[in-house]
Amino acid sequence: MQLKKTERSKAKIKMALQGPSGSGKTMSALLIAQGLTNNDLSKVAVIDTENGSANLYAHLGGYNVLNLGIPHSTERYIEAMDLCINSGMEVIIIDSISHCWDYLLDYHASLPGNSFANWAKITPMQKAFVDKILQSSVHIIATMRVKQDYVLSERNGKMVPEKVGLKAIQRDEISYEFTIVFDIDSKHFAISSKDRTQLFEGKPQFAINSQTGKKILDWCNSTVTQQELTQKVTECDNLQELSALYNKHVDIAKTMEKEFIEKRDLLQQLDNQATKNSNGNGTQSSQ
Repeated sequence: MQLKKTERSKAKIKMALQGPSGSGKTMSALLIAQGLTNNDLSKVAVIDTENGSANLYAHLGGYNVLNLGIPHSTERYIEAMDLCINSGMEVIIIDSISHCWDYLLDYHASLPGNSFANWAKITPMQKAFVDKILQSSVHIIATMRVKQDYVLSERNGKMVPEKVGLKAIQRDEISYEFTIVFDIDSKHFAISSKDRTQLFEGKPQFAINSQTGKKILDWCNSTVTQQELTQKVTECDNLQELSALYNKHVDIAKTMEKEFIEKRDLLQQLDNQATKNSNGNGTQSSQ
């Protein structure tokens, strides 16, 4: 047993890249990983379920590849992540997690009995897989394929079919679990559909490069400790400041729900009292 001084806790990003086939998800993930490791790709591992597609970008540097063949079960994904972590990797790219969901859907379809009741057997497996991603002590970038469709777009007076991405092939609520989700289109441009870091929120589409990862790394390294965040909560003067503080440090804030709720309730009470007093003063002045 040992008493230690508090240390600044560095966050580990958990993010997802989703897009149609050929949109550049693997390449984008590697570029982000390059920035996250300060250009040291030897600390990066790709869990490849895409038939060796990770090897196509070997010119970027000496990253590591773990080829994960069938079956793409949650247990095998978790085992692969453990192997990468135990090997000292700092960034794990899971390319892709859509195969895991495909496996679970096939497994569900093979179960006898009531289809609805059988989801109770699938949910714990999916939860164990997601929890492994979220609780890992390394940066994780997951790619997801999307269901594809074509729309007709007008070009030079002619209607031309254009490939577009739709819903990610994973469980519906999966995007809520990640700190950042980038949507990548067929022209390799990205835009954030979710961003708790607020680094990319509301920004126009852009091409992902290693500086994208460096920007995320800087955010991770600037994350406050729980003690520092508690102090910042007490200093919030209004609900807008409190909400912005929660969103900026959401990974730590989730462990401090009680403090945020108590501060929110106090600020709401003060707002209500101020409104009541204002209305009362207005009434008195009119008499």
